[in-house]
Amino acid sequence: MSAGITAPDGAREQLAATVAALRRPTAYPEAEGPVEAIETHMAWVFLTEEHAYKLKKPIRARLIDHTTVEARRRACYTELELNRRLAAPVYRAVVPVAETKHGLRVEETGPPVDWLVKMRRLPRDRMLDACIEQETVERAHVDRLGAKLSDFYLDAESVRWTGDEYRSRLTANLDAKCTSLKQPRYNLDSAAIQAVVEGQVQWLDEHGPLLDNRADRVVDAHGDLRPEHICLTDVPMVIDCLEFSRSLRLLDPLSELAFLNLECRRLGAEWIGNEVLAYYRQRTGDDAPTALIPFYESYHALVRAAIAVWHLDDATFDDADVWRAQAETYLRLAQERL
Repeated sequence: MSAGITAPDGAREQLAATVAALRRPTAYPEAEGPVEAIETHMAWVFLTEEHAYKLKKPIRARLIDHTTVEARRRACYTELELNRRLAAPVYRAVVPVAETKHGLRVEETGPPVDWLVKMRRLPRDRMLDACIEQETVERAHVDRLGAKLSDFYLDAESVRWTGDEYRSRLTANLDAKCTSLKQPRYNLDSAAIQAVVEGQVQWLDEHGPLLDNRADRVVDAHGDLRPEHICLTDVPMVIDCLEFSRSLRLLDPLSELAFLNLECRRLGAEWIGNEVLAYYRQRTGDDAPTALIPFYESYHALVRAAIAVWHLDDATFDDADVWRAQAETYLRLAQERL
């Protein structure tokens, strides 16, 4: 494997065999039709006409250990449970990849060699990023999304940190991302990284009380609220939460919505993020100072820059220039929002 990502002996070969089997339509119940296979950093996703099946890679990396079949089974159930909070109709079941006399088959009787999260396939042209590109987002879509997210945050599990605990976590995360981004192998501008982090730390020093007042609003949130994870069906579906780390999902709702605002801004549709934020404030009575939003956007942009360059540690992908350019874009956004 690659720097920061390891796998047991033989895991790569076993994964390749499983992926090859799951590319065949005959591996699925009722021969669901052509299969499209998509590789991500930590999984493979197989798309049939009706469903999406997610296979977790047998890897050990930052914050995860999916190196055993049992660990992947447990991780699938965690993903199912957490994502049903915002997309219950999408997340259908956890199903086995079974060894049968006809080879590997999904949802059949036989010794399980792996496990999949089975989901209803969503229409690609209704995902928010696609709708932004096509300029098909309407105010009614945004209102329904705002209502769904607001109700989610009102019902979400609360953490009740103190102000010191909250600020300490933010500061520690800034330090960690700064150290990571400055690694020579990423070939990023260290001075630009340092300028962003120093600006964020200065903001924290000058506006600490604003964050102290947000500490008791932190909840177990979605954790990765990007437009590509939002489907604008009649009832909006929000998929792919950050299921592998509760710590990283612990967010002030205003912070998570500021992240969505950042992503919509990056795609040229800032109005969407602004409308969702306004809806959230009105529906929940959260009168947080607007000065928090640019800081939260800058903070999340730095985090996204680090996530982008971590892809450079995975030799599976050969698009290093794309990930480095994405990191540079997020660093620029982090500086602009200070």
